[in-house]
Amino acid sequence: MKTKLNELLEFPCSFTYKVMGEAKPELVDKVVAVIKKHAPGDYTPSIKPSSKGNYHSVSITINATHIEQVETLYKELGEIDIVRMVL
Repeated sequence: MKTKLNELLEFPCSFTYKVMGEAKPELVDKVVAVIKKHAPGDYTPSIKPSSKGNYHSVSITINATHIEQVETLYKELGEIDIVRMVL
């Protein structure tokens, strides 16, 4: 039995995105720009480098208001040229 994400969440709620991308200085700015476009606010993402330092993981939490917002952000974060994965 498959459960859909919107069946698991009750809106509004806190929702954390974990974005993994190339270890370039512009990664955080690009991620925050996309987030702010759909969920305006002040954000302080946490950044963790990979063991070899080639990639960075950027975690950022938003106050999600509806499932379309969550899905749109997954899509647009994944379209950033230096992003490799969005969880």
